[in-house]
Amino acid sequence: MLVGLGTVLVVAVMVAVKLLSHGGAPTTSDGPVPAAVQHALESVSMSEAEAIGVGSASGTVARLDGPVLRGPTGLPRVLYMGAEYCPYCAAVHWPVVVALSRFGRFENLHLSRSATDDIYPGTPTLTFHGASYHSTYVEFSSVEMQTNVKVNGEYAMLEKPDRLEAGLFQKYDAPPYVPPDDTAAIPFTDVANRFIFSGASFSPDILRGSSWTSIATRLSDPASREARAIIGTANQLTAAICVATSDTPSSVCRAPVIQLIEHTLGTSTR
Repeated sequence: MLVGLGTVLVVAVMVAVKLLSHGGAPTTSDGPVPAAVQHALESVSMSEAEAIGVGSASGTVARLDGPVLRGPTGLPRVLYMGAEYCPYCAAVHWPVVVALSRFGRFENLHLSRSATDDIYPGTPTLTFHGASYHSTYVEFSSVEMQTNVKVNGEYAMLEKPDRLEAGLFQKYDAPPYVPPDDTAAIPFTDVANRFIFSGASFSPDILRGSSWTSIATRLSDPASREARAIIGTANQLTAAICVATSDTPSSVCRAPVIQLIEHTLGTSTR
């Protein structure tokens, strides 16, 4: 298990994108995300982003040269694929929320944990299952393919990718975009077909044993392991999204640290 500029369609209203919510698997939620935790994820300042840069983030990122992937509204589309049992996915959920919160807002996020019988057991995280995302700049869709609960010895199926999502996963979660050993691995994040993030960019061990509140609180300390990992990865994702949105909004994308990462992020792949 493991993670060019386009012309953006300008819209005058907030776009609400409902994240996929298929299947009837057992619930795995630890309850709604507390307001204080969500506020901490949404309010990471650009000055703190500048102080951290890429922090301790170190993952596989491929830069693509094709057309920007767009959603139904014409906005650039970010696709995340993972599973609730996966500890590496658990790690990635945090920076995905921080990064996308710079362009819009999540609603109905819930707390979750990675599987307790896997490596890095019970890593605290968030789940995208049943959540929604609102933005005027970018669309977001997620596929939480399995829960963290086993049924008859297997993690229960939760959500199924549609034809487009399955095709992107099959095409880009394979060489030359990811290392051969990581083919079809999760988590997988496609930022508008401009960047592919394969696997987690930091170890879930950084989060294991912590509470959701303590993780969120430590984001305000640029020297903490949590901030350097989560915000560093979020800065990379932010820069990738900014490439797809032609650097809008400027309040985010024109920040010097984001501009620097834009020009250094990823290995070019055709």
